[in-house]
Amino acid sequence: MTTLGSLGLDALVDVLKAAGEPTRMRLLALLSAGDLTVTDLTEILGQSQPRISRHLKLLAEVALIDRYQEGAWAYFRLRQEGGRVALVRELLAAAAPDDAILARDSTRLTALKKARSEKAQAYFSRNAAEWDELRRLHVSEGDVETALKTMVGDEPVDSLLDLGTGTGRILQLFEGLYRRGIGVDASRDMLAVARSNLDRAGITKASIRHGDIFNLPLDGRSFDLVTIHQVLHFLEDPEAAIAEAARMLVPGGRLVIIDFAPHGLEYLRNEHAHARLGFAHQTMADWLQKAGLMLEKTTDLAPEGAEEGKLTVTIWLARDQRAADVADLPRQRLQAGGI
Repeated sequence: MTTLGSLGLDALVDVLKAAGEPTRMRLLALLSAGDLTVTDLTEILGQSQPRISRHLKLLAEVALIDRYQEGAWAYFRLRQEGGRVALVRELLAAAAPDDAILARDSTRLTALKKARSEKAQAYFSRNAAEWDELRRLHVSEGDVETALKTMVGDEPVDSLLDLGTGTGRILQLFEGLYRRGIGVDASRDMLAVARSNLDRAGITKASIRHGDIFNLPLDGRSFDLVTIHQVLHFLEDPEAAIAEAARMLVPGGRLVIIDFAPHGLEYLRNEHAHARLGFAHQTMADWLQKAGLMLEKTTDLAPEGAEEGKLTVTIWLARDQRAADVADLPRQRLQAGGI
């Protein structure tokens, strides 16, 4: 764990100068609670967009916050690691819990998240019937999640990447396992649902990003565990998605895929946009091998009585086969989050 003692004098002064201004301290407090846009922050603080943008630029210059693009929107959040951020968290913890300004900001943030949640749930409700229909075709989500947790195990990991994150359920399921998590999805509507769910669960160590599963907006060799949950059957080229997922793994990292075994429900192509009707064990093993991964475990979860017209869910667990090269490991894994 990074300690405050790891900061040099210049870095210490930079952090104190950046945080030592009321608006910037308020911004840091808000961004410690999750991802927000300039528009969100303008609404909460009641200040102009240029003013908020200028303060955010200063905080980014001293590596206190991260910025990432999602279409026309830019999201900001407090960095999750590093000595500088550790100092900021200490400063925020020292703030009086009944401070009138910070309390008002917190109330406005809660209202904003509530509105965001209501919008996301409206989208979810519009599609709930379709999702419920698909769930009735296979074993319960609870059974799938139990099998998934058993296969992954309970050993903590530094970083988790969930591709096609959807509602963000995987980030919630493994909350106690990872130190930092990222969920990526191509649907902005689903991103809103996932953010809403993480807000409601109080999970701030995970963030949501808009991205293409075939060309991820992330550095390679950065994640210990990558998950792809019920996504590949929508893709025309699932092998390419697996290769891109493998690129994200640190040496020795693991990839978990949850999807359907081969089936003959042709109507799923037209009515539910399924491009693939399940995946055979050998096909998946071949794709994983080409991506530099070794298949370690496979679990089939068949519906009760193997009823006709039902789907079998399969979980594949594979491991990256590259030898760990210390020089190539992500910097945060070597310095425990140092700047």
